[in-house]
Amino acid sequence: MYFRIDDEVEVIAGAGKPSRGKILKIDRKNNKVVVEGVAKVWKHVRRSQKNPQGGRLEKEMPINASNVMLVDPTTGKPTKVGVRFLEDGSKERYAKSSGASLGRIAPARQRHASN
Repeated sequence: MYFRIDDEVEVIAGAGKPSRGKILKIDRKNNKVVVEGVAKVWKHVRRSQKNPQGGRLEKEMPINASNVMLVDPTTGKPTKVGVRFLEDGSKERYAKSSGASLGRIAPARQRHASN
């Protein structure tokens, strides 16, 4: 899963299907992401010292990472994400549809540098 926090994604399956939003939280162990404005639920909160008002809070719930696709920054459409090595040996994410870079994910290593 090559997602990062603040990546813009589009929901491609499930109840929030045609919506877009930024990733707020990633749970790599359970393969889930929390997307801004998607899968909202009401949480009922009892009155307490911490929350004297009580009432209902609206919050986003995690959805499966397979139900979202990263949005290509150049075309604005959903795309698959690939990984490639650069000449200096560092690793970067890229959009498979356009080939645009999505940022580095690993520092340069001598063994992956092209000679």
